[in-house]
Amino acid sequence: MLFDIKEILKVTMILFAVIDIIGSIPAIIALKQRVGEVNSAKASLWSLGIMVAFLFVGNSILEIIGIRIEDFAIAGSILIFIVAFEMLLGIQINKEQVASTASVVPLAFPLIAGTGTLTTLLSIRAEYHLNSILIAILLNVIMVYLVLRNISRIEKFLGPGGIAILKKVFGVVLLALAIKLFRKYTGF
Repeated sequence: MLFDIKEILKVTMILFAVIDIIGSIPAIIALKQRVGEVNSAKASLWSLGIMVAFLFVGNSILEIIGIRIEDFAIAGSILIFIVAFEMLLGIQINKEQVASTASVVPLAFPLIAGTGTLTTLLSIRAEYHLNSILIAILLNVIMVYLVLRNISRIEKFLGPGGIAILKKVFGVVLLALAIKLFRKYTGF
């Protein structure tokens, strides 16, 4: 088994930038306020499972069912758009969501292990060693878990005003990200 620390750090940073758990804090807080506590372990484990499974079989599954990676990215961009829309307007589109499912959707997917992350995994698989990617995924999931586990402390630190500002700012950022993904894969 090859362990190239430089390669592991590079892949870890690429995934950290794409997952953007720090930038997702306002969306996580908004979700927590809407559904109550989110299960940080469950969300982290689901994210880990989704990323590892997609790394190994994602491209094959998409090919079997006739979905291009571009189609997958567009669908994810629409989900991200909806989350951003909720943050910006302070509305709730899916009213029946409970904390047990919120840890999986929209937290594990599409916020943590979203289309950007999954498409990045497919693209870096051709460039980096598999064990480096797996270690990088694990390191990122640990960071995700730590943020999720401490989200109440982060929320207290920011206070209601800070949360409101971050929700609006990152709502616009998420909206822009959704539009960027949509434009990239539709050609608009």
